[in-house]
Amino acid sequence: MFSLNRIDIIGYQTQPLLVRQTPSGTSVTDLNLVIPYSFKNDKGETLSGRSFQTVTLWGSMADIAGQYVKPGAQLFISGRLQTDSWEDTQSAEKRSKTKVVALDMIFLDPKDGQREPASEAAPLLHCLNRAQVIGNVTKDPEMRTTTGGQNVLTIGVATNEKWRDKATKETKERVEFHSVVIWGELAKAISASVKKGQRIYVAGRVQTRTWETQAGQKRATTEIIADSVSLLGTKNREIAASIQTEAVAQKAAPDAAVDPTEPPAAAIAASIPEINYESEIKPEDLPF
Repeated sequence: MFSLNRIDIIGYQTQPLLVRQTPSGTSVTDLNLVIPYSFKNDKGETLSGRSFQTVTLWGSMADIAGQYVKPGAQLFISGRLQTDSWEDTQSAEKRSKTKVVALDMIFLDPKDGQREPASEAAPLLHCLNRAQVIGNVTKDPEMRTTTGGQNVLTIGVATNEKWRDKATKETKERVEFHSVVIWGELAKAISASVKKGQRIYVAGRVQTRTWETQAGQKRATTEIIADSVSLLGTKNREIAASIQTEAVAQKAAPDAAVDPTEPPAAAIAASIPEINYESEIKPEDLPF
């Protein structure tokens, strides 16, 4: 794999589920999860709130959810971020919505129902909202400063996914563009160090902002609010002394022998095949 696009969520289902069937008979449904969270800002203040995420389930996972997931149920979801785009039929404007496509689902409630928390458990009631991406920066970062004097920048990170269609055996590819927001000192470091095309690792929480246009239409955008960023494919002076660039001569055991038929390490690495993933979803089922 050349990039990473993963998100892990622990949240609560907010409404009854409706399982739909595609024309080819594949089940699909959407979870609507609310995720309580808290974090500290640059001033050390603890802020709390709620985040809402749409999660799409396919196949047998959708059937199981339709049977057992009820409003209020707590779930763990692991999946990937996917942005669907379309053109508004009335205004001809381009619209988009980011959702989570589930790869794994775990039911978290006990069989006898959810328990009442202890009075001291308030700090333990926040849930999980963690996205991780490895990809290439789509443009040079541009630093901005808020009216309150805080540094903030937004960068685009592109990730790609390849899979083999189970029906056609064709290799398909999809590119996702992630909007990443960075604050404070981390924003300053990225502004000075990161350029377009560089590969980076980003981790943070996913947040959806909404606003209203001058025409009164509601709009939304989904972003990764990063708290961790790493440069990839760069030299690191701190570990230079730990890197061994030449082979160290070793005395072979008396009965040891070199197998002349064994291929060199470089040849072995070159022979490793590219990983392909077969999809159970037929092309006509996909919304793009």
